[in-house]
Amino acid sequence: MPVLLVLAILTAWSASVNAAEEPYQCEPTVEDEMGPFYHPDAPYRTSVGTGYLLVGTVKSAHDCSPVPAARIELWMTGPDGRYGDAWRATLLSAVNGTYYFVSHAATEFGSRRPHIHIRVTAKGFAPLVTQHYPGADTGEGLFDLVMIPTP
Repeated sequence: MPVLLVLAILTAWSASVNAAEEPYQCEPTVEDEMGPFYHPDAPYRTSVGTGYLLVGTVKSAHDCSPVPAARIELWMTGPDGRYGDAWRATLLSAVNGTYYFVSHAATEFGSRRPHIHIRVTAKGFAPLVTQHYPGADTGEGLFDLVMIPTP
């Protein structure tokens, strides 16, 4: 194999390894299971009930900058502990990356503790699927959604 070709391959490999090892300025949000109850095309709305306020900012893991117009899909169980269309919503992050969602207090599902499923997509970022676990007896939660940029 010609020496120049070997050098080119090693240089490309080294660059990809170094890029993969580059630390993020913001810790990416931990992925969590989507579960079987996700359905696309939930209505655009910021509320599916009252009593619990979820707020946060969608950010880039690269430099912590806000991600505007990120599509945030949320789904959860209703007060009766069952999933349904009335408990699904889609919203967009604001220009400064912030979002808010109002719902009833999340309920348990089987043996699972109360949670809200979240799927976030934005141009230039890997899709993020995670879950928010509200604290016991709280009326609000702060949950930033930190996304990993794609090359």
